[in-house]
Amino acid sequence: MESAGPAKGAAPNGNGGRRRLPGWLVGVLWAVVALGVLATASYLTGVTELTSSTTAQNGLRLALPILLAALGGLWAERAGVINIGLEGMMILGTWGAAWGAYYGGPWAGLLAAAVFGALGGLLHAVATVTFGVNHIVSGVAINLLGLGIAKYLAKLVFEPLSGNPRQSPPVEKFDTYSATWLADWLGDLENAQRVVLSDVAGLLRGLVTGVSPLAMLALLLVPISYVALWRTRFGLRLRSCGENPTAAESLGVRVYLHKYLALLISGGFAGMGGAALVLLPGGADYLEDQTGGRGYIGLAAMIFGNWRPGGLLGGAALFGYADGLQLSAGGSAILALLYGAVLLLGVIVVVQLVRRRWIAAAVGAGSALLLYYVYWSVDELSSDLTPYTAHAVTLVVLAAAAQRLRPPKSIGSTYQRGVDG
Repeated sequence: MESAGPAKGAAPNGNGGRRRLPGWLVGVLWAVVALGVLATASYLTGVTELTSSTTAQNGLRLALPILLAALGGLWAERAGVINIGLEGMMILGTWGAAWGAYYGGPWAGLLAAAVFGALGGLLHAVATVTFGVNHIVSGVAINLLGLGIAKYLAKLVFEPLSGNPRQSPPVEKFDTYSATWLADWLGDLENAQRVVLSDVAGLLRGLVTGVSPLAMLALLLVPISYVALWRTRFGLRLRSCGENPTAAESLGVRVYLHKYLALLISGGFAGMGGAALVLLPGGADYLEDQTGGRGYIGLAAMIFGNWRPGGLLGGAALFGYADGLQLSAGGSAILALLYGAVLLLGVIVVVQLVRRRWIAAAVGAGSALLLYYVYWSVDELSSDLTPYTAHAVTLVVLAAAAQRLRPPKSIGSTYQRGVDG
């Protein structure tokens, strides 16, 4: 007697016969939800800066270093190497960007930043891949070494030029471009103050006004990374090194080579993230330790994005938006963001309940109650707390919204050629 198979049209994917939505569609749905939450919070609180074009423009600029650092972490960790050293590679990139831009313009600065960051990635590869050093220890050493090298080079090169060993002389920035006709039309819609429509127009206007070539390149690197890692033979081999390097080696994959390439690309992206702090209009020239922990934030965005390009883009966007909001409007807007976070957590709780993830739903509900209590009990945030509150709110939302994380199986493990597992 034949066993009954799945119903016609059903997808036997181990999820009760239900076909899961594509990842890109899930991302679009969450973006729509976030937009609806921001529009609702802006309307109920009267804080229009939540969806203003200035906030969106600042958020895009501030998200770029985090996005590039997260992409660097993605390439390294998909190959099985934990890259805590992203911060140090970004620091090397800031110095390289200023040095290259001073002598050759912004594109030369970007290239120099990528090269200096890649050198940091190469050093991390030598330590972890060739000599089997613990990945965390090596990453911390890279961070300390990157900071020390940047200080030494700044004193050697920049002090004679600027008179200050902690700062470079002024360097040329990237030009910016705007879709003028579209920005003007969106500006009229934004100023009309129509619910939802003006909110959408404000955010879109910020994304098409004053955009630099580096921003376009960084955003383009997200789909490029996806195609390279998930749609090419090279990407399949690289990811196999992070899942089971022994099996990959038995199939002829050159594991050491792929890990080295992944870390060179990782360091190059992190260096470009450092360049974004130096070469974007509105940013400072090279300053000592100007990364401000963005390498670690990029790593967090990558983890919350579940080691996927689309997910880390969302994480970087949240961090950048929160930072841009406090820069645009200060404490009052952050309190409005708390209210919006409560609404978003309510949506997340409903989703987790539908999926029968009781613990995640409980965490989300508890977080929502805590944030609402803060919003209700505080009239004005202290200026000392404002720069950190936005990131704290973002972390709470990301933690409650995160799916079941699935890192590469062999991440952080020491691999020796020819030695079984």
